Amino acid sequence: MGSVRIAFKEWAVVVDALGRGEQILILRKGGISEGRGGFRLEHSEFWLFPTLYHQQAECVVDEARRRFEPVLPQLQNSNVASIEFLARVVEWHRVEDLAAAQRLQGQHIWKEDVIAQRFDWGPTQNIFAIAIRVYRLAKPIQIPLISEYGGCKSWIELQPDLSPETATPVLSDSEFDAALQRFRTTLAGEASMPGH
Repeated sequence: MGSVRIAFKEWAVVVDALGRGEQILILRKGGISEGRGGFRLEHSEFWLFPTLYHQQAECVVDEARRRFEPVLPQLQNSNVASIEFLARVVEWHRVEDLAAAQRLQGQHIWKEDVIAQRFDWGPTQNIFAIAIRVYRLAKPIQIPLISEYGGCKSWIELQPDLSPETATPVLSDSEFDAALQRFRTTLAGEASMPGH
């Protein structure tokens, strides 16, 4: 596998759940810096970049919050980011029906009312539901935090490129296939796009 420079900013508590194999979904509306066009799925392979930006413990289910709270002080006082997980997009849906988005409850750690708020935020009523296969590095890579990584945006370019050579799947093929099938069944009828 070649080196990868692109990273996707996501709440550290969500990266934790993805890394544990508890979910295969990223739900995204878009960052302020992404302008009126909103979020676009610009990359099919990327690192997960854990962030505390806009981190709100009350937005996730109790179990996820309790598991994550002990490591918060360490993250808040750190001047480095720990890159441990690579993601590959399998397929994605632009979900334009709130009821369909809410049927995904149980497949991610967001609270139901948070999904409704995100769905309604901005000029359009929708949310992106992205199914990813997650791979874990043999050892996390610590990279210095620089100003270019800041701001309310989804995509950043890491310095330097990182190699995913040691990365192995978080879930087995059968576990991932089962989670993906559940996702597909839930969103049957929604417009979708396969990953590259």
